Amino acid sequence: MNQAIYQDKKNIVPSRVLFASLLFVPLVACNSTPHGDGAPPPSNVITVHDMNLITIDKKDQSRFSLVTAEEIEIPSELDATGTVLPDISREVPVISLANGRVVDIKARLDDNVAKGQLLLKVQSPDVTNAFDAYLKAKNDEELANKSLQRSKDLYVHGAISQAMLDQAENAESDAKADLAAALSQLNTLGVDRAHPSSVVNVYAPISGVIVAQNVTNAAAAGVGLAGSATAFTIADLSHVWIVCDVYENDIAKLQLGQTARIVLNAYPNRQLTGRISDIGPILDPSLRTAKVRVEVANPGFIRLGMFATATFSSRMNKTFAVVPADAVLHLHDRNWVFVPAGDAQFRRTEVQAGPLLAGNRQEILSGIEPGQKVVASALMLETVGNQ
Repeated sequence: MNQAIYQDKKNIVPSRVLFASLLFVPLVACNSTPHGDGAPPPSNVITVHDMNLITIDKKDQSRFSLVTAEEIEIPSELDATGTVLPDISREVPVISLANGRVVDIKARLDDNVAKGQLLLKVQSPDVTNAFDAYLKAKNDEELANKSLQRSKDLYVHGAISQAMLDQAENAESDAKADLAAALSQLNTLGVDRAHPSSVVNVYAPISGVIVAQNVTNAAAAGVGLAGSATAFTIADLSHVWIVCDVYENDIAKLQLGQTARIVLNAYPNRQLTGRISDIGPILDPSLRTAKVRVEVANPGFIRLGMFATATFSSRMNKTFAVVPADAVLHLHDRNWVFVPAGDAQFRRTEVQAGPLLAGNRQEILSGIEPGQKVVASALMLETVGNQ
C-alpha cells in the first residue's frame, strides 16, 4: 500500500511542474509585448511662428524710426443707406381739362420733355359746346352794344328815360361778362377761337422727365371721365431726394440743414453733397428707424431708384489717433501698423483707417491710441521681415 502511495506521489510531482510551466508561458508572452500598460504614445509639440511678430538685427534697429500717434478731435460720422426718389414738389401732373378720347400721343414714359412740348391730342365734345357758347355770347354782346348805342341817342333827344338807358347799359355789361366767360372757357380747353377744332392739344407744363404714364391711344382722357385724370406725370430731376433709414439711437446726432456726403453705388468715385431737409416724425415700429430726407442737386447721372450711402458728420466730437500715411501698411485689403514689442521686435497690428488728412497724415479710427509709438515706414519693415 505504501508503495502504491509512493507511486502516486511520483506521478503528481511532474503534473505540478507541467502546470506551473503552462502558467509561466503566458506571463512571459505578456511581458514581451511593447507598451503593454496601455499608455498613448508621447505627443509631438510643434511650435507655430507668430506671423505678425518681426525680429530684426539689433544693429539694424536704428534704421526704423518711431513716431508717436497724434491726437485729433473731429466729429464722428454716421453712415446710412438710402434710395433716390423724386422731389414731390417738383412733380407736376399733366391733365386734359377737355373730356374725350385720345387720338394721338406724342411722348412716352421716360422721355425728356421741354416746357410747352406737345404731349397728346384729345378729341372732345366739350370743345364744340364751348365754342357754341362763345359764338352765342359774342352775338349777344354785339346786339346789346347796338341797343345801348340807340338808347344813348334816344336819351340825348329825350325820347327815353334814364331808367331805360340804365337798363340798356346793364344788358351790355351782362353780355360782355358772358363773352369773357366763353373766351376763358376756350382758353382753358386750349382752343384757338380763330381756328376752332374738336381736337385739343395738351402741352407739357414744365421741363423734365415723364415718370408716369396713365394713358394710351384711344383711351379716355379728362377730369370728368372714368379712370385716372392724370395722363402723365413730369418730374423735374434737377434736384432729387435721398431718403435714408436712420436708427432711433442715432437720430439725436442729426439736425435739419446739416450737410451729408452722398455716394451712389453705381458711381462710387463720384461724391456729392446734400442737405437734410426733413427728419421723419414717425418711426418704423419693427425696424425702429426714421426716414431722413436729403436734398441733392443732380449733376445729370442720378437716376430714380438708385441706392446710395449718406455719410453724416455727427454734432458730437470724438478723439482719434493720427499717424503719417507711410506708417500704414495696406495689405490684403486690410490696414496695419507696426508697434515696438521690445528686444528688436515689432508687432504688426491691424487698424481701421479713416480718411487721409492734410500733410500726408492718416486718421486711425481704431487699433491704436493717441500717444502710442509706431514705425514710421511700415513698408520698409515689412520688406525686411519677409527676407
